[in-house]
Amino acid sequence: MNTQERTATSLLLLRLSVFVVMLVWTLDKFINPVHAARVYEYFYFIPDLGETTLMVIGIAELLLLAAFVVGWQKRWTYGAVLLLHAVSTFSSYQQYLSPFERTNLLFFAAWPMLAACFALYYLRDLDTRLTL
Repeated sequence: MNTQERTATSLLLLRLSVFVVMLVWTLDKFINPVHAARVYEYFYFIPDLGETTLMVIGIAELLLLAAFVVGWQKRWTYGAVLLLHAVSTFSSYQQYLSPFERTNLLFFAAWPMLAACFALYYLRDLDTRLTL
């Protein structure tokens, strides 16, 4: 396997793994809207999101993730996923200041995923395996 094929395979695996994480976070809005609303209130300072609003956000995210996972309009979809995850990562800054309290240590997993999102965006022209 040459360098181009190895790069394409690596980027495909990054794209699929980022998709899985983002999909689970998106499904939370449908499966457990109370939890999703608490996340928006605590981390993004957006209170009182109703189920309808969360469903609309969830549907928009599902559409974005579908486009992302098939590599459609990479500049926009990969960029949007990078932006969403960056906001999520940076909004959790309090958890990074006390990593050994509660489950805060788990928040550090956001950093390698942010790096993966950046790599996908930065190398999007080389991400050719299973893309539109």
